[in-house]
Amino acid sequence: MRAPLSRIVAILPAWRAVGVLIAVLAAPASPRTQTLPDIAVVVNATVPVDSLTTAELRRILLGDREFWTPGARVTLLIRAPIARARDAAIKSVCQMTEAQFRQHWIGKVFRADTASGPKIVYSAEMAMDQVSRVPGAITFIEGPVTSKSVKVLKIDGKSPGQAAYGLR
Repeated sequence: MRAPLSRIVAILPAWRAVGVLIAVLAAPASPRTQTLPDIAVVVNATVPVDSLTTAELRRILLGDREFWTPGARVTLLIRAPIARARDAAIKSVCQMTEAQFRQHWIGKVFRADTASGPKIVYSAEMAMDQVSRVPGAITFIEGPVTSKSVKVLKIDGKSPGQAAYGLR
């Protein structure tokens, strides 16, 4: 004998609730708040600077500071859009959106304030390779940096991993 349609329709919401409850209980527990690694400011080992202020770093990112010292040109290497290291640098140092940062550099090149914009690197490995080979190069790397061929700068007197470090 078949159950009347009205009885089946009445039972469906209860089964739906049971299904949602099972899905919630079966889902893996969300990890505790994980802290993302700091973003290290990495330069070529020959750069004659060990520390920068946030304001100085901002001037470098925006192309307003072109030399470390007379004759030692700054070469800005920055990850392609969507990389967390790039986002952190643009948002926390420049206090800009990605679109504002791009517009800034387009305008700077268009007005001939600079010969070219930042050099784009597509991976952390590429950034490390280029910064170790190009005198005066600076880049941003997510996580700890262990290479001896580069130097990690302090920002506002703080190193990555220290409390109150500004690039996260």
